[in-house]
Amino acid sequence: MEGLGDVEVGGAPVGWADRAVAGLADRLEEPVYYTNFAIRGRLLHPIATEQLDAALALDPAPDLIVFNGGGNDMLRPTFSVDRMMRLTELAIDRCREAGVRLVFVTGARPTPRLPLARVMTVRGDAYMAAALAVTQRTGNQIISNWGDADIADARYWSEDRLHLGPRGHARVAARVLTELGYPTPLPEPGEPAPRPTMRSQAHYVRVHVMPFIGRRIASRSSGRGRLPKYATWHLMEGSTHAR
Repeated sequence: MEGLGDVEVGGAPVGWADRAVAGLADRLEEPVYYTNFAIRGRLLHPIATEQLDAALALDPAPDLIVFNGGGNDMLRPTFSVDRMMRLTELAIDRCREAGVRLVFVTGARPTPRLPLARVMTVRGDAYMAAALAVTQRTGNQIISNWGDADIADARYWSEDRLHLGPRGHARVAARVLTELGYPTPLPEPGEPAPRPTMRSQAHYVRVHVMPFIGRRIASRSSGRGRLPKYATWHLMEGSTHAR
């Protein structure tokens, strides 16, 4: 939810969460306060524990918590659907005990151009099926971007092929708003993506794949030393990132 791949002028990431909250402010015709504890590279465990702790400790308490995570876990050899579900159920139970509504928002199905697309698709299918079963049993709402087959189109993804691009973030924001009861049209994908060439593939490997492999070998997260995007209540005006 930090918004990698969706960068505004000045270099700050926007992302679907900012876009959805701005869209909500437009619909309500008033500013909306929200927090965003996202830190790039985070696994589900710290999301379901540390970040959830911080969200539930807010004063005033939140009306709604959007729970999203697991994509980084799917890139690890230790990935386990059972562990992911235990963490998800922990988050659901804690929110229920606190009287806070939790909505599970899934990640998007990756573009086939991602080197690990097949691995992530197999793992993601299993994770999403389990998440759907859990939310059906608990009565929590689930917004499945994984089930949006069209978002696998390369035009919705950023150059690194791992994170959504601006149109992809806008599409997820529109789907979230619609599922929350504020119908929002989906953005068009835009012009066809250029066909990859040997030169562009070599550039991609050098700029994106090799640094990723280096971080994995060194067990170093891309989010090391980073702070949450908005650790306290942040006033979000409408229109700015609504589309």
